[in-house]
Amino acid sequence: MLLLQGLVVLVVVLGLGWVAWRQAGAAVESRATTEARSTAEAIADSPLVRDAVVGADPTTVLQPYVEQVRADTGISFITVLAPDRTRFTHPDPAEIGRPFLGTIEPALAGRTFTETYSGTLGPSVRAVAPVFATGSSTEVVALVSVGITVAAIGDDVTAALPGLLVAVLAVLAVGVLGSWAISRRLHRQTHGLGAVPLVRMLEYYDAVLHAVREGLLLLDGDGRVQLVNDEARRLLELDADVTGRHVSELGLSAELAATLADQRPATDEVHVSGSRVLVVNQAPARPGGSSVGTVVTLRDHTDLQALTGELDSVRSFAESLRAQAHEAANRLHTTVSLVELGRGAEAVEFATAELAQAQQLTDRVVAAVGEPVLAALLLGKAATAHERGVALEIDPETAVGATGIPGGDLVTIVGNLLDNAIDAALLGDPPREVQLALWVVDERLHVRVEDTGPGVSDPDRVFERGWTTKESAAPRGLGRGLGLALVAQAVRRNGGTVTVRPGPGGLFEVSLPVRAPAGTPR
Repeated sequence: MLLLQGLVVLVVVLGLGWVAWRQAGAAVESRATTEARSTAEAIADSPLVRDAVVGADPTTVLQPYVEQVRADTGISFITVLAPDRTRFTHPDPAEIGRPFLGTIEPALAGRTFTETYSGTLGPSVRAVAPVFATGSSTEVVALVSVGITVAAIGDDVTAALPGLLVAVLAVLAVGVLGSWAISRRLHRQTHGLGAVPLVRMLEYYDAVLHAVREGLLLLDGDGRVQLVNDEARRLLELDADVTGRHVSELGLSAELAATLADQRPATDEVHVSGSRVLVVNQAPARPGGSSVGTVVTLRDHTDLQALTGELDSVRSFAESLRAQAHEAANRLHTTVSLVELGRGAEAVEFATAELAQAQQLTDRVVAAVGEPVLAALLLGKAATAHERGVALEIDPETAVGATGIPGGDLVTIVGNLLDNAIDAALLGDPPREVQLALWVVDERLHVRVEDTGPGVSDPDRVFERGWTTKESAAPRGLGRGLGLALVAQAVRRNGGTVTVRPGPGGLFEVSLPVRAPAGTPR
């Protein structure tokens, strides 16, 4: 790069030097022409010359005069001649009396003119002016030729050459020094990489940024976006170009925007943003040991979270089956023992009463709820609540058919609300109860979950990710305070609303638009 820049500077400087040399030569020649013309006209207008050229011996009078003028002005030659070309004066006395070489016709016509002509002294720039008779403006009695030889002009140009060379060398030195400084700075900023490695690195980095399945954000020290890849745009639902914008201007959730703006280190933090659950990692960028901002990676946790919710529901259902199996074994042992004691009537009464109670709950849920996934969830949560010492009461007026709402979202909303209510009821005084009601009015599904717990202390923050009243050893962002945030996200995703009563006793109400005709299941 330095050699290339130096070569360019050298070519430019030499070109400018050649142009300056040509301009200097043209300027010297123009000055010589002007000087010769003005000198010829001045001598032609001299009364001494006018009188001498018509006198008996013009040479005796004019030769000393013109030689003195020539010496004083540095002119190469001054020749006074008759209209028939006979020289009256000449720097070389041997040429006096001989014919003048060159053009004289314009001067004989009364007009001063200039030309370049090769005479006895070699090529010269000369001016020829007419000498008019005393008292006349048309009668030409003699001619005056004043010339500066080309050699003399060349000497003047050569005299200007040292200054021109100094200027050219100074410009060349400044150009080379500037090129060296730029190359050093470029070398330092690119860490010694040349053009080919930089191009290859850019191509590879661009391919990686577009191909990687993790979102990537690069933020400067002020929290402004410097780079964002395609996956990050998709996950954060960003506009086409957000480079240079502050993270607070990207339309992110308040908590995620605050995390990115603080630029604190973060490892696998779970954030809810829009319709997605994101795992966020953030670390400072320190190229060369100096901090220039932060690198943020984003992973889509939405589908995994939905699967986790469904898995929790299945696990809860399995736990309820285990609990029911344990209870069934106890009831079976009790029934067998009553039979062995000879109390058959009491054994039948005991067995049928327990069976009727369990069947009654199942029949009521299946009859009231037409969504199979939701019905299974309620049966599982009822068993889990019973095992934990909480009574889950389903409102007798509950009646919900097919709603068209995704089953995963229903599980997320109802399951998390019930889990939260059961946990809250356990913190209250007996009797510990949770009441659930579901109904459809005006093409909207309404869900109400109420518990006998202490209530919600901060309704404005209850749906924020990470906000919780539960004791947990889990680090911030890893599963703590996420359930109600997921509820709010699922509700927003389905165009619904969710409200909470501050207490005493927690009360959550959800309203969702149904996507299919819903009513009392048959």
